[in-house]
Amino acid sequence: MTALRKLALTVLAAITLSLVAIAPASAYAPVDVVHTERVQVGPYAMTVGFSTWPIRAMKSLDFTFMPDGGIADKSGTLRMAGPAFDNWRRGAPLVRHPRKRDSWGLDILAINDPGNYSIIFTLDGPLGHGEGTLDGVHVLDQPGPPLPLSWTIASLPLLGLIAFLAVSWRRTRPARQPLPL
Repeated sequence: MTALRKLALTVLAAITLSLVAIAPASAYAPVDVVHTERVQVGPYAMTVGFSTWPIRAMKSLDFTFMPDGGIADKSGTLRMAGPAFDNWRRGAPLVRHPRKRDSWGLDILAINDPGNYSIIFTLDGPLGHGEGTLDGVHVLDQPGPPLPLSWTIASLPLLGLIAFLAVSWRRTRPARQPLPL
């Protein structure tokens, strides 16, 4: 009976430690909305929040979409139009933001090309169907040096390692060394 009791205590301790260990992992970083825009989507007013402002190309950010009165009794779609989204013709359904559950949103989206963008919304709810567009979302150039320069600089250590290994291989010539017995 004591072996069974020890086993039960060990399992209970393991479960308790697991729950204590995963508590910080289940916490999420809040979405810091630093800029908002208002858009009228038919009979619904909506606040569009951005986690980074101004927006830069190839830098990820969060979008949040919060219609007045909440999202509980509404559904809708989202479409983005601009230089990076020429082929995004069909609307994507608006879904809850993974870290801000009381609103719709897009988590860590990066827009690849600079330029002017539009976000087109379609909403259905108790007041009926509505469509609206947030125009003039300007995306600036990518931060930092151009990508080819960045990749060239980042590959220099790899090229140095390859050169070092090639010189070492030629100097030692392992195929020509006698095998010690």
